[in-house]
Formats: sequence, C-alpha cells, structure tokens
Amino acid sequence: MEPKMNDGGTVEISNKKEADSPVCIGREEDLKKQRTTAAINGREIVVLYHDGKFYAMDCRCYHAGGPLHLGEIEDINGQTCIICPWHKYKITLATGEGLYQAINPREPSVTPKWRSKGVKQRTHHVSVENGNVYVTLSDMADSIDSDYYAEKSINSSMKK
Repeated sequence: MEPKMNDGGTVEISNKKEADSPVCIGREEDLKKQRTTAAINGREIVVLYHDGKFYAMDCRCYHAGGPLHLGEIEDINGQTCIICPWHKYKITLATGEGLYQAINPREPSVTPKWRSKGVKQRTHHVSVENGNVYVTLSDMADSIDSDYYAEKSINSSMKK
C-alpha cells in the first residue's frame, strides 16, 4: 500500500500490519529533503535524514510532549542530538538517550560534563530498499518515557 500524505504533512499508514513489520514511509529522495511525521499503528513518529543517515523516533519529546520534528540538530559531546524546541531537552538520534550537563560540587570544574539520563525517547529501525524508506517500530515490551506522548489518541485529547 502506498503511503498517503494528509493536509498536515503527516504520512498516514492506514493498513494494519504486524507491529514488527517494516512500513514504507516514502521515497528516499523525498525524505532526504524534509523531515516527515508518520502515524504507524496509531503511534506518531518522525523520520529525519542527517549526515547521510536516516533516523526515526517518537515524534513527541519524552519530557512534555514537545514537537521534535521542529527541533534543531546539534553535535553534543560527539553524539548527534535533536533539541526539543519547547524546553531544550537534548536527545541522541541513535539511541534516544537524554543528555544533560552536570557539575559535581565536590569536584568543581570550569566546564560541566555531559551525562546520560538513560534511554528516554523510543527510537525505531529505518531501512532503505529500492529507493523506499521503511520504518519498523521498536519492541514495545518495556515502557520508556516517550511512550506516554507517542500514541495519537493521547496527542489528540491533549490538543482539545
């Protein structure tokens, strides 16, 4: 089934597939030009291309549901991160770890050190075949923070 773009620029995947099956999001050349949001099995994700690689993660920030598809991308401590536009939370594109700067009062330092909060944002597997980009949702067996904001039904009720 061909993905369909709705009026809001979101790709809607209407056929029900197994949760662990790859879903075609669109053509590689189109997705390299702009970030794309998609709804897969009721879950909102963002697919983006940066430095020669595709990434997919839950579209809403784990902290307060901020729109990650509008976030800036920065290199932080050697890791490529998306910065939530609402509260500036830093999230690694590859693993979904939340990063923060820490200062140990017992070991004063001129510059704070970057630390991980652990995986907070669910990332999803992206593959490219024959010019098409596919996303496979990650295993949902263990709950993580971004799950709260990921489902469309929750986002819809928050907007009312």
